[in-house]
Amino acid sequence: MKNNISPKDKEDETRECCTKESCDYKPRKPVSDFIIPHILNLYGASPTARDFEIYAPNASFEDPLMCAHGVKQIKSAFYSISKVFSESKIVEYSVKETAMSPTKQEILIDNKQHYKFLGRNIDMISLIKLYVEDGKVVRHEDWWNKKPIGNRETIKFPLLGHVMETLRRGSMLATHAMMGFGKDPTT
Repeated sequence: MKNNISPKDKEDETRECCTKESCDYKPRKPVSDFIIPHILNLYGASPTARDFEIYAPNASFEDPLMCAHGVKQIKSAFYSISKVFSESKIVEYSVKETAMSPTKQEILIDNKQHYKFLGRNIDMISLIKLYVEDGKVVRHEDWWNKKPIGNRETIKFPLLGHVMETLRRGSMLATHAMMGFGKDPTT
């Protein structure tokens, strides 16, 4: 049996389909495309004030050494990297972005970081977990060696986890004071 649809009819059918709402779908660019360049700057010890615009005002940052709350403390944490290390950068990475809802994403950055401390090279494997809401990072976790950060929820002895959290907060507050309470450096 032969199909009797003329090329003109097929063109009209395509035009009709593409004028309906079902053809209005335009895939969005992944949120990570906007965020990753800023993360690379932060870990590369060359952040600018603009790089911190990826964070929501109440965002948090945690790694095994620090626990920062709010953008000013996050600034202090990342501005301090260039004071401690003569070199710092993410040398390899892969990104996986998962949509949790239309306005919430989880971004996983499997990476290798390189640092130089007192002339000694330090290479580290890390998993950076970013929780994004409405295009802004609300939580940033850096899992060294891909292990969860020790706290009262991840350690078998909650009291020990609580002590570790307190030490990380204390480390952050000391760093925050030494770095001028999150003040952007003058260039």
